[in-house]
Amino acid sequence: MYIYIMTRITYVTILFCTLFFFGKTTLLAQESPLKHSTKLIQPPYLKAGDTVAIVAPSGVIKNGVKEIEQAKALLKSWGLHAIVGKHVFSKYNHFAGTDDERCEDFQNALDNPTVSAIWCARGGYGTVRILDKLDYTKFKNHPKWLVGYSDITGLHNQFNNEGIESIHGIMCLSLPDDISTIEKPIATFKAALFGEQMSYTLEGSKYNRPGTAKAPLVGGNLTLLHTMLGSKTSIDTDGKILFIEEVGEYKYHIDRMLQSLKRAGYFDNCEGVIIGGISKVRKNTTDWGTSIEQLFLDALADYNFPVAFNVPAGHEKDNRALILGRTIDLKVDKDKSTIVFE
Repeated sequence: MYIYIMTRITYVTILFCTLFFFGKTTLLAQESPLKHSTKLIQPPYLKAGDTVAIVAPSGVIKNGVKEIEQAKALLKSWGLHAIVGKHVFSKYNHFAGTDDERCEDFQNALDNPTVSAIWCARGGYGTVRILDKLDYTKFKNHPKWLVGYSDITGLHNQFNNEGIESIHGIMCLSLPDDISTIEKPIATFKAALFGEQMSYTLEGSKYNRPGTAKAPLVGGNLTLLHTMLGSKTSIDTDGKILFIEEVGEYKYHIDRMLQSLKRAGYFDNCEGVIIGGISKVRKNTTDWGTSIEQLFLDALADYNFPVAFNVPAGHEKDNRALILGRTIDLKVDKDKSTIVFE
């Protein structure tokens, strides 16, 4: 009887432990964020006769008719057709139309099987308000390129999480009166759309942290990357090279955002970081005490991946195209760095 009781107790104990272990494992698996595929779908490259939809998912467009006409003329010079969203020139307080109107234009561009690329007219602020309203079901049957930067980072993140490459590049309101003054950004925008080989040799920096990496490129505007933290639109940076650019922020605010990303584990498994334009840094009454480059290096001091500065992308005149989601070969040295898109 004693043996029987002990055997039964042992059996129940083992059963309980087994159920507890596997139950806990299952629960942890359910609670862990989903990791997104590192191999993204490449939308078809454009060819003469294709259509580009111009939309405004963010801030209001003030006196931008000339720039939109310039954008249409540029596309026409490449043999492309342009269609302009119904609400591109709408105004609702800060935004280019209400959330529903901006969402309608973007959704129509996503769903239209004859549209090969979506070119954002401008950034500003507003994409975060429509992200959860968009449906990518039809889009996945006809993937197309998204082009933009700044506030469009929210949409780039979502495209990445949907498994689709996108283009970080100039927008319609980026076009000056004389577009020959931004010859390189326009040439790289065209190269990205039409599938030409892309590579960059970057100006060296004494702040560069030398090294090499080969991994998919993700990222965009620092404020937007920070804004997406904790949401389903936050990107998986594991095994990726992270691109960061920013405009109009205090150094202490840039550091605060980097520290927040760091505490969230954003950099833990990165393969590298490349820094684009950190533009129009605002002057605080209390001096930060170091350069913006050193600020980044201090925030990233706990990691040993390569860090490259002087990437010509962001809120500067020289804003060259980057294909987000595409694997790049990154080589960083003090005298120069190179980026080669696969």
